[in-house]
Amino acid sequence: MSIQERIQISQIGQVAIPVQELDRAIAFYRDALELPFLFQVPNLAFFQCGEVRIMLSPPEGLGAPTKASVLYYKVADLQSAFKTLRQRGVKLIDEPHLLAKMEDHDLWMAFVEDTEGNLLGLMSEVRTP
Repeated sequence: MSIQERIQISQIGQVAIPVQELDRAIAFYRDALELPFLFQVPNLAFFQCGEVRIMLSPPEGLGAPTKASVLYYKVADLQSAFKTLRQRGVKLIDEPHLLAKMEDHDLWMAFVEDTEGNLLGLMSEVRTP
């Protein structure tokens, strides 16, 4: 295969999250998760998450997904982030827990739900000496 025939995908540019109530979902992603709000057009809202854009939109057409794949959001301090989300009334699925001890870090995970019933993972890679 020549270089001209290759697609050369370099990264995920945008993820669509299906929502039932757009205004409610906007408030969650903006206020609870503190993702930077970019813009809104009819039936769509956009947020920035690192280099990936998040698009919220109602499901369209028969067979359209009504739930998102599980997205895992990296946070520097999982315990603190989880405490803040608890204070904001976010539905908590489980407490932060050690998932795996890696060679140079420990992988911590916790799960919450957004206002639309989508499961969200929060993850933190804690460096070890």
